[in-house]
This record gives sequence, structure tokens and C-alpha cells, in this order.
Amino acid sequence: MKKKPLLLTLILTMMMLTIGQSAWAFNDVKSDPNAKKIEALQQQGIISGDKDGNFRPQGKLTYAEGISMIVKGLELNFDHIRFIKQPLAADYYTNIKDDKWYSQAFIIAHFYDLGVAKDVKANDVMTREQFAQHLFKAIDHKVTYAMIEMYVVLNDEADVNPDFMGNVQKLLLSKIATLDAKQNFYPTASIKRGDAAAWLHDGIAFVKEMKENEAPVTQPEPSDNPFTDARLTVTAVNAEVNKVTVTATVPHPGYGIQITGITFNGDQATLKLERTEPKPDQMYPQVITEVKVTTYVDAKFKPVLPAPANAVPGSSTGAAASNTSVAS
Repeated sequence: MKKKPLLLTLILTMMMLTIGQSAWAFNDVKSDPNAKKIEALQQQGIISGDKDGNFRPQGKLTYAEGISMIVKGLELNFDHIRFIKQPLAADYYTNIKDDKWYSQAFIIAHFYDLGVAKDVKANDVMTREQFAQHLFKAIDHKVTYAMIEMYVVLNDEADVNPDFMGNVQKLLLSKIATLDAKQNFYPTASIKRGDAAAWLHDGIAFVKEMKENEAPVTQPEPSDNPFTDARLTVTAVNAEVNKVTVTATVPHPGYGIQITGITFNGDQATLKLERTEPKPDQMYPQVITEVKVTTYVDAKFKPVLPAPANAVPGSSTGAAASNTSVAS
């Protein structure tokens, strides 16, 4: 008696999943040659359609749409940047407003130097060469790669903006985009939304493939001196004790320096240094800053610093380095 309600529940669940999947797909891309790539981006939450569930793959791509796609698809963000004040679109563009859905994407595009013109308008239609330029500039920020030394001959090469040709070539060499049967790229034509989605999809795949093929990064051995420019100043306090000051340069005032230990070997006292990290909930001016820390050492020992992690063996930065000054 209990099997029928269970079977009915399973059927209803399957029907709901089927309806949900149909509703998720765009209504107007089924017959488009880029349908699979478009729907893959939709499922990843990178692109969306209009209120009627249409993507309009044959429609023209605006700058607001194109820059937002690239920034979101290639996961460009501000995670590694600390600001003194919140950046606004109006700080960098004359026609982009600060309170629109695309404003943040334009700000990010500026900081990643995607080559967006200062006077661009959100509703300007993007050309094929412009999308190629911005897309591959974004790719360059995500991965290192070796491009084969070839030059793709375009029948309409004279129409390509010389400033964009390098990235157009990279787009073609990486097979993200292709020419038509007559070897034309149509650089100044408006890029269709479907083509832009396909290029972005393949650009993301290109980045993933290049990252998988990257040689593993060899981590340097831990060092007792994280600073490449640390130097010592020794001042006599009295006949028995010296004041030792270590000075180093840090990216901004949020960082600091501390001495975490001293090792005595023969007549030398080697100071172990540590760089303190900035507080995550604070904002700091992006100004290179000099920091100092002081300790006291018995006068019969010579204070020295260990070599930093990336010092060249045999260079003048190691324990025997001449990075010590003596003040009277």
C-alpha cells in the first residue's frame, strides 16, 4: 500500500526537475551554433538573459555587458588591493555612473588595465576587435603561457586597429576565435552576444589548460630574514652593551618588523627577523614605508643578519654582509 505514494512522489520530483531544467535554459539559443557554450556560462552564473528568458545571441553586445562578462568570467577582483578610499567609476571614466549594475566591473577593468577608453559609454556597442583586446588583456592577468611564433594572415588586416593586432593574433593562435572561409576577422563589426559568450567560454578553458600545464612553483626555503634590504645600525650604549637597530622597507605602513630571536656563534650574534602582517580589517595608504626595530646586544658580539630567502649565494646580503653601520 505504501509503494504507490512513494512512486507518485518520485514521478512528481522528476517532473519538477525537468521543468526546472527547461526553465533554466535560455529560450532562444537552441538553434545557435554556440548554444552549448552559452548555456555552460549560464549554468556557471556568468551570463543571464532578459526577463523573458532570452539571451539574444544574435544581438549586439554593449560595453556594459561585455566588460561585466569578462570580469566575472575570468574572476577579476580587488582581493589583493587595499584602498585608502572606496574607488568610484567616475574617478576613471567620464560617462560611467557609480550606481549601476555594471559600475564595479568597469572599476575592476581599470585596475587590471583592460584597455577600456576613459570616455566609453555603457551602451556603446563593442566591436569584435575591442572584445578581443579586452578579453586577452584579462587572460594575460590570469596565466603565463608560451605562444608559438606564428602570424595569422587576415584578409581584412588593414581594418584592424594596430594597437589591437597583438591580442587579435593571440586570440586566433589560441583557437579562441577563428576566421571565416575567406580569412576575414571583421574587426570593426559589432560582436554578437553569442560569439562573445563563445570566446569567453573558450578563453576560460584556455586559462584552465595553461594553468594545468604550468610547471610547479618551487617554494624557497624558509629564511630567518624575510627582507631583501634589511640593514643594521649599531650604537654603543656603554662599554658593555650596544644598541642594534634594524631598518627595512615594506609595501605600506600596515606591515611591521620584529626580532624573534638571536643566535650566538663565535663572536657573531645573528638576529632572526619576522615581518608582521597588516590587520585584515584596516585600510592603509599604498605608500612604501621604512620600518625599524631595536634590540640590545653584548658589545663583545658583532650583530649580523641572516641572508634573506631570495638572496643570491655569495652576494653581500648574508651574515657576513657589510650591512652594518656603527654610530658613535
